[in-house]
Amino acid sequence: MAGVGIRLNKIFEKNSIAADLYGFTYSTIITVAPMFVVIGVIALIQWALGFSDAGYAERELFADTVLYIFIFSLLSASPFNAVLSRYLSDIIFEERWADIIPCYYVGMMLNVVLGCLLAIPFCVHEYLVGEVPLYYVLTGYFGFLGLLLVFYSMLYLSISKDYKKISLFFTIGMGVSLLLSIIFKYISDFSVTYNLLLSLVIGFYVIASLEAAQILSYFRENSRNYSAVFRYFRKYWQLILTNFLYTFGLYVHNFVFWATPMHLIVAKSFVTMMSYDMASCLAMFTNISATVIFISRVEMRFHERYKAYSEAVIGGRKNDIDNTRNRMFQQLSSELMTLVRIQFIITVVIFLLCVIFLPRFGFSGETLNIYHSLSVGYFILFLMYAEILFLYYFNDLDGALMTTFVFALSTAVGAYISTKLPAIWYGLGLIIGSFIGFTFAYVRIRWIEKNINTHTFCNGIILRQINQPRPSSLVYDQGVMTDSSKGRRS
Repeated sequence: MAGVGIRLNKIFEKNSIAADLYGFTYSTIITVAPMFVVIGVIALIQWALGFSDAGYAERELFADTVLYIFIFSLLSASPFNAVLSRYLSDIIFEERWADIIPCYYVGMMLNVVLGCLLAIPFCVHEYLVGEVPLYYVLTGYFGFLGLLLVFYSMLYLSISKDYKKISLFFTIGMGVSLLLSIIFKYISDFSVTYNLLLSLVIGFYVIASLEAAQILSYFRENSRNYSAVFRYFRKYWQLILTNFLYTFGLYVHNFVFWATPMHLIVAKSFVTMMSYDMASCLAMFTNISATVIFISRVEMRFHERYKAYSEAVIGGRKNDIDNTRNRMFQQLSSELMTLVRIQFIITVVIFLLCVIFLPRFGFSGETLNIYHSLSVGYFILFLMYAEILFLYYFNDLDGALMTTFVFALSTAVGAYISTKLPAIWYGLGLIIGSFIGFTFAYVRIRWIEKNINTHTFCNGIILRQINQPRPSSLVYDQGVMTDSSKGRRS
């Protein structure tokens, strides 16, 4: 994010509302441009094919298929990506470029295997119980795998800081989808909904192929050191659970509402509550720029204070260590407050725009009522995520894991309680869960501040660790010593 960070810091250093709004626009384009491209192309294809003229059941089946593809591809990738990102960062720091391709292949295998374990039973149920045509089921299944590969490969391009290529590949892939949908309209007998689904799936594979080609062109050497990747999963198992619980917490409130009588079941397989799901999507996009703003500011500002503290620890005087520690935590507090200030302005502006203009596009009634509280929930949620990143900085993996566990659990409980309330309070569960997670992470950071010396100096390992058979525990054998003594006397 360094390149993005430099650009954003030049914008935000002006300290004006206009600069903050411009920074929001720039960060949003960088962050969610691919998603906007997908949404825009889907809307354009629907208009071109006359999607609104299709039957209600067909339209709901398509909408639910795409929704499940996106949600569960993110959930499937979440257990692995945090560990793989840590491994990639370490080998790039050590300049072991030949170890990147083994990491890429191992991660791809794990993602595909887990994805198949999740998707195949559902697809069998969709075909046998839901009586959805086999060709439609298979298309949705391959769309799930294609988007899973897209999200997975984005990890490597993000670490390579090639954000423009990601946006370009999404544009190309969705352009192919748009072109194919028009071609299929005139040369095939596909229904409108299947035409749209098939075109999207092909576009996903185009994006995944372009991303894979870009990665393989960057890193050509292959050390075949696959075992090192698996050792990282054993070493940093907390990251697996932390990233999964965080991603699960993003959607667990949706799952709770899917279990209420207000849900809609399509093809006896897809369970949704479309008004709540749409409000969640809008609320997430309202606040998602907070992530890129925070990460870029941390890398360009807090990182310098963290680096100064680390250098003082290595051979510095106690005075230097204390001073750099205090400045580091002052900067941490400053970054959190700055994020709150900037994101609050962004959220209020987008919220007002949504309230004014969304009713003109058919988003009104219950969806907008739910959107109000969910916007607050996602605002707090992304602040909590910023604290989790700080816990990563201090290598407090246990603290990050406990934060996400508390967040996911309290969100689920809060969402269940909010199902008993009026629609305007449906987002209260996410507010409660995010606030509890934010508070827990804040208390954990303050604990680290008070115990930073112990946390820094007492967690290291003096002796080099190796993996080999344990040596014999025998220290002294009297019989052997007696025999050797007799031999010398004779």
